Amino acid sequence: MDKGLLGTSTVVQVGFIVKDTDAVKKKFAEFLGLPEPESFWTDGIDKTLAVYRGKPCDARAKLAFFKVGDTLEIELIQPDEKPSVWREFLEEKGEGIQHIAFFIKGMKEKTMILEGNGMKVVQKGEYTGGRYAYIDTLDELKTMVELLEND
Repeated sequence: MDKGLLGTSTVVQVGFIVKDTDAVKKKFAEFLGLPEPESFWTDGIDKTLAVYRGKPCDARAKLAFFKVGDTLEIELIQPDEKPSVWREFLEEKGEGIQHIAFFIKGMKEKTMILEGNGMKVVQKGEYTGGRYAYIDTLDELKTMVELLEND
């Protein structure tokens, strides 16, 4: 069976941009009947080596993750004030669903395939144990796609 451009069709995460991670995680915890997860700030550019729209990106975000079901996470993302894919979404669209994410293998190959199909990398970086890339799929899919590759 064809696995499309990414080699997978399994969504592993739905990401929400929020103004206040701690307030929204309380509401999600009540709604889902789950304990509140810890919130934490992402690392700085010295560890993430992040790039946003072709330039070094020292933006950070406060994150919280809910495990829902066997393979899906809800990610809450509170951006700081610095330019980033997260700040851009909050300023242009307000709070809401910003991306769906997929675990992939071969980040360079997958981003080249997507870019060859007119879907550009907006932001990319490293995290402990892997890397991420946000792809502008707004015209095609009406949301961004995040690629996650773990080592």
